[in-house]
Amino acid sequence: MTFTETTRTSWFSKLKNGLIGTLVGIVLVLVAIYFLFWNEGRAIQTYRALAEGAGLVVSVDSGSVNAVNDGKLIHISGAVTPNGVISDPDFGIRADGALAIAREVEMYQWVEKSESKTEKNVGGSEETTTTYSYAKEWRSRRVDSSNFKVPAGHQNPDFAVPANTATVESANVGAFKLAGSSVANLGDEKTIPLTQADADRMADNIATSRPVRLNQGEVYIGTSSTSPQIGDLKVRFERTDLAEASFVGKQQGDTLVAYQTSNGREVFLSAAGKKEAAAMFEQAQTENTVITWVVRVAGLIGIFIGFQLFFGLFGVIGDLIPFVGSLVRGGTAIIALVLTLIVGPVTIAIGWFAYRPLLALGIIGAGVLVAALIVYLKRKGAPAAASPEPVVLGRGA
Repeated sequence: MTFTETTRTSWFSKLKNGLIGTLVGIVLVLVAIYFLFWNEGRAIQTYRALAEGAGLVVSVDSGSVNAVNDGKLIHISGAVTPNGVISDPDFGIRADGALAIAREVEMYQWVEKSESKTEKNVGGSEETTTTYSYAKEWRSRRVDSSNFKVPAGHQNPDFAVPANTATVESANVGAFKLAGSSVANLGDEKTIPLTQADADRMADNIATSRPVRLNQGEVYIGTSSTSPQIGDLKVRFERTDLAEASFVGKQQGDTLVAYQTSNGREVFLSAAGKKEAAAMFEQAQTENTVITWVVRVAGLIGIFIGFQLFFGLFGVIGDLIPFVGSLVRGGTAIIALVLTLIVGPVTIAIGWFAYRPLLALGIIGAGVLVAALIVYLKRKGAPAAASPEPVVLGRGA
């Protein structure tokens, strides 16, 4: 089923939206500049904290707790042992020896999709034709059908069974205790095959009029898995297991917690399997670099979009003659890109200067010296200018 809607936007409405876009653009540019500046400080402080930690960390045997190391930054590796048996809180599905158990739920529901086509008219107005279509899909999150353009006949019910994840409160790596969530996020997930007894127990605890049946190791809530209806559910359970792990943190009694460095940053590193401390710190520095560049790129994109919104008003004015508006937008896009390539790097440079003034001054000084040396060598190597021939007045001999 499809539904087509055509809307007309007057030039004055577009002008109003353009003015609002200008204000939003200014705010977006300022926010992006702030995050670029903040990101440089975060990256530098994180780098320093990791460098400090790498110089302080002590690798110890995880098999026993030595009180001498209390308060120190230590590195341990060893077998992981969950404390207690985890089970689903609603249906009693157990996972002996697992760190976590997740209840994954999908519902068959309506999904709205739309395609729009806009045509500009002389005088600045424009007409937008939007076609809405509706399809049935399995989704792990409920799609809010109340926001559909045509909600009638496309209502999605609530999940009769919500998704859920339960994690052990704690786990041991040798003699050391850690928070269960710190360990579980390193593990591998594996589906738990359900039995008919599990399906029967779930049927007794689910408020639904639909049949609850076992289907290929999962539970299907609905009449037929081959002909699903809106509101049908598929429920499966996954367990998280981890054989060995490595951690870097502060020894606090027999537990391992985050270590606070001299600049106030916390260091707590984790990795699946047995990893050396040096490798873990190197990986953390790599991740810090990746995050730094991701935020930089996101900040530059934010600045560019902000400038685009700021200059959008000019395109709206140009839309009085359709092709003129397109030309204006092309020109303002180039201006926005140029401004982004100026403002972004300058903000990053200021961030470096603010958080690393000595290094920034050193780099600037080195640049000045190199430039001066190049100029000096160029002048020294240039040939002396030839003396001009004397001018002789009068009749020659």
